[in-house]
Amino acid sequence: MSNFRSFFRSMALVAGVSTLAACQAMTGAGLVTSEVTAEFTPESASAISEDMVAKLTEQIGPGSTTIALRSDGSVFGAALEASLRSWGYAVVTDQETGEAITEPLAYVADPFEGGVLVRLSTRKAELTRMYTVTVEGATPASPLSVMQRGPDETT
Repeated sequence: MSNFRSFFRSMALVAGVSTLAACQAMTGAGLVTSEVTAEFTPESASAISEDMVAKLTEQIGPGSTTIALRSDGSVFGAALEASLRSWGYAVVTDQETGEAITEPLAYVADPFEGGVLVRLSTRKAELTRMYTVTVEGATPASPLSVMQRGPDETT
């Protein structure tokens, strides 16, 4: 009976730790914290950010949208900010926006199966795509995945 209790406690502990490990750090508006764990050259970061922002414009139009970028200080974060501005978005980063209406944007770029999996998240949509990265740049290695959110859906 003692072995059974010990086994049961161990399994409960493993289940609890696994559940916590599966959680992602969430920030306001239900978005993940921006994080880049992949290695980028300035050229590859620029190529990916240009492609992703071009696709973002199909979901959230520039010109009337101010993006609140949750940057992590990475090469990719800087390239993404530059791409957003070049496509006509107003971008705010760490400063307070007061009463201004903004669209929060977070990003994640992780190495995955020999490439880089990149995700842009907003309250309205989430875009995900796999890229093959080289020293000279990057090329899409998968179709774009778009998840549109309803007005009350943020996670």
